[in-house]
Amino acid sequence: FYELFYEDARRVAALLDLTLTHRGQSAGEPIPMAGVPYHAAEGYLARLVKMGESVAICEQIGDPATSKGPVERKVVRIVTPGTLTDEALLEDKRDNLLAAIVPGKGGWGLAWAELASGRFRAMELPDGDALAGELARLAPAELLHPEDATLPSQLADLPGRRPRPAWHFGHESGARALCSQFGVHDLAGFDLTGHDLAIGAAGALLAYLNDTQRAALPHLTGIGLERREDGLLLDPVARRNLELDSSLSGERRHSLLGVLDRTVTALGARELRRWLHRPLRDRAVLLARQEAIGALIDTRAHEGLQDLLRETADVERILARIALRSARPRDLSALRHTLGQLPGLAAGLAALGRPALNPLQDLLQPLPDAHHLLTAAIAEPPAALLRDGGVIAEGYDAELDELRALSINADAFLLELEQRERERTGIPTLKVAYNRVHGFYIELSRAQSDKAPADYVRRQTLKSAERYITPELKAYEDKVLSARERALAREKHLYEGLLDVLIEHRAALQRVAEGLAGLDVLCTLAGRALALDWCCPVLSDEPGLDIQGGRHPVVEATLESPFIANDTALSPEQSLLLITGPNMGGKSTYMRQT
Repeated sequence: FYELFYEDARRVAALLDLTLTHRGQSAGEPIPMAGVPYHAAEGYLARLVKMGESVAICEQIGDPATSKGPVERKVVRIVTPGTLTDEALLEDKRDNLLAAIVPGKGGWGLAWAELASGRFRAMELPDGDALAGELARLAPAELLHPEDATLPSQLADLPGRRPRPAWHFGHESGARALCSQFGVHDLAGFDLTGHDLAIGAAGALLAYLNDTQRAALPHLTGIGLERREDGLLLDPVARRNLELDSSLSGERRHSLLGVLDRTVTALGARELRRWLHRPLRDRAVLLARQEAIGALIDTRAHEGLQDLLRETADVERILARIALRSARPRDLSALRHTLGQLPGLAAGLAALGRPALNPLQDLLQPLPDAHHLLTAAIAEPPAALLRDGGVIAEGYDAELDELRALSINADAFLLELEQRERERTGIPTLKVAYNRVHGFYIELSRAQSDKAPADYVRRQTLKSAERYITPELKAYEDKVLSARERALAREKHLYEGLLDVLIEHRAALQRVAEGLAGLDVLCTLAGRALALDWCCPVLSDEPGLDIQGGRHPVVEATLESPFIANDTALSPEQSLLLITGPNMGGKSTYMRQT
């Protein structure tokens, strides 16, 4: 059980509808207590986190067999809304972000990270309006800010705000912390030189992660600087009215994302959401995406590739759990299966012979060493939890196989020993058996006890029998009684070693995750373009907009009758269109589709 006491017990009992009981006394008063079963803790954690609560997890780290007095315990991590990594606590198709902001003379510094993927970004913004726009895009689950800062009025209703000491946001301490985390002498390689506010926000965020996780964060290997001018600027009102990922009534189905999202992986679903919320202005990147989508449309390869993608797992989140030492056996099994799909994906892309798809092919290179290791090491299927045993595959480790054989084959050994001892002593009624109180023993009837060999040592006297043990049986008993515990300890040691080896592949696995996400999104967009009869827009460096036969994708998807297409032409010479008509005549639809 996980147990809570005092005010924590009262609060959690009320929030989760738990039974509030008592244990012991303090100052003559009963101590309130509530608890949840260890195996069901994730479900209760999920409910508390959705309520905006943070929970400190305290584990027993001492060995009861060797501890004198109370067994040592310590807080191993603090679960907060913005630092989730457990699969059961996360939404598959949405980023779970922790953000930090800090004001300064030049405006605002903003940093955000997803602990569950290792993605870490920062930027600087000129004013509160710009900050509100970016936070509307990111929708962080938790927002850190200096406790003495005056926040913009636009953030008054933002959930998850968490004040922190102002000194956590200093750019000098932030730079030192970031350099230490990334193993560099300065931040020039991340293009952060001179961006003191961004560095201060990122440093505060990193300090919070270290404080809550109480462990190394090896999957946070760098930070990217985003520039506001690289994407289209959307304020919160425009973002809401465009219904990018939810309608004005809160439905996902009647949104642009609802129309577009036919991704088959969680990685792809999250990437598509990011693309929609930050339309890029970089023409080279946009043209590369168009060419890749066009290649998939021309070859009709998107369906076959998505069939392979369906067999892949959420690599970036599994990698994060490996880095944080919280990966479960079935995470590694899923990773093994995913790595098994890479040769097929790489071969499928190569067979298309389209240069536009080469960047994806480069990202999705097979990782035979990691795949072979997982194939050899992890049982198929593995147990759900490491503490249950049955995670490491038979044949991977000779010592573990021997320990398992001892516990599994005890009955066979006892029968074989019983037969040998009957033949040696000439006593056909001799029995070899086991009980929990006295362990292994050889039993002779009282009438036959005078025939016991000299190496039989009396262990127990019964009314009608004598029980003995021999040096051979004692040695076997010592091995068997501790075999399961030793096997579990050996499995844990081997499993930890696997995590050490896998984290060395983190850069390659991060590339694989990037490739899976990008390929899924491009296949999805190719499929939707074909299904919805969309054409590829021609991009120009000249200002202007020329749409012929434009259709609002979301409205069209909800209509039973055909959508009546509209033309739109805007240019420096004609920069204004005056739209008139009756209520519900389609004026706002025309504006939003444009």
